[in-house]
Amino acid sequence: MAGTTTVPADWLTEAVTGVFRGGGLSARAARTVAESLVAADLRGVASHGVLLVPMYMARLRDRSVTARERAEVVLDHGAVAVLDARHALGQLTGDQAMGIAVAKAHAHGVGAVTVRHAFHFGAAFRYAAAAAEAGCVGVAAANTRPLMPAPGGAEPVTGNNPLAIAVPRAGGDPVVLDMALSEAALGKIRLAAQEDRPIPAHWATDAEGRPTTDPRAALAGMLLPAAGPKGFGLALMIDVLAGVLSGGAYGSGVNGLYADTTVPNDCAHFFLALDVAAFGDPGRFAQHLDDLLGQVTGARRAPGTDRLLLPGQLEAARAATARENGVPVGDAALRALMEEAARAGIALVLPPGAGEGGERGDDG
Repeated sequence: MAGTTTVPADWLTEAVTGVFRGGGLSARAARTVAESLVAADLRGVASHGVLLVPMYMARLRDRSVTARERAEVVLDHGAVAVLDARHALGQLTGDQAMGIAVAKAHAHGVGAVTVRHAFHFGAAFRYAAAAAEAGCVGVAAANTRPLMPAPGGAEPVTGNNPLAIAVPRAGGDPVVLDMALSEAALGKIRLAAQEDRPIPAHWATDAEGRPTTDPRAALAGMLLPAAGPKGFGLALMIDVLAGVLSGGAYGSGVNGLYADTTVPNDCAHFFLALDVAAFGDPGRFAQHLDDLLGQVTGARRAPGTDRLLLPGQLEAARAATARENGVPVGDAALRALMEEAARAGIALVLPPGAGEGGERGDDG
């Protein structure tokens, strides 16, 4: 397995911010995108972390991603809005869209916002958690290029579309579910290929539809949906909510992130916020939620299990540890980041105390 280097989170954020500043982004925009990517690495989700910087930068250089910082509001009616991102970085328009959804939820009880002509927004938990911090149940979803076949199919027809749901919790971190609808995110397979390590056989097929442990063969093949037909069906419905409902691209109209970097990705996003207070007493909600979560974590455990976890709990614990002890970054991703820094005229030097090793949530 390829190695990792542990670096301080602040150093990594500043380094990535500097690279994006060199790519023409404003200080605010560069830091927003950097914080999003580092937040994924903090949680052990390296497939959505600084690994993405070279691809983002290539698209900025090739102008398939613009330096725009806000999407255009093309429809605003009651609890609903539709935005046109004009191919801006997804973190910027995603923050904008969820902000609008939350404001509408506070006004109407519910806020729903779609974004068309969008770009990759990083890890979906960011937007759902932002809604939860504002007292709302938050939902964030996006479509991707087709990567998974229909059950029995021999060609990809829908993406490994991500879905995140976050629930506010009084006096504690929100409960956050964040998942792709494939058995594994494509970024995890790309990371495995970069680090020259095998993948589990149930993650993907080769180009002929045969299960494979070779990540390079998987990149030329298809992802497999989580839970078979159930995962496929949910992925398809997310394509409807994000792509079809927004009036944007869907299915084969969405382009690959790592395909021709001169051609826009043109994905679409969906954001939903539900104001807890609009549904009844927030105190009662908090009490009942804590009761439900206690039933989960306090349930009898199977032999060999030391504790039962809530969605997102393990990632939150990883993030807390990494903030204190440093973020493990794959050496290949770190080298690529330093090369991008050099291209931007930045002499990036590892900080004192950077070390080898560290926990990696993506290691398959």
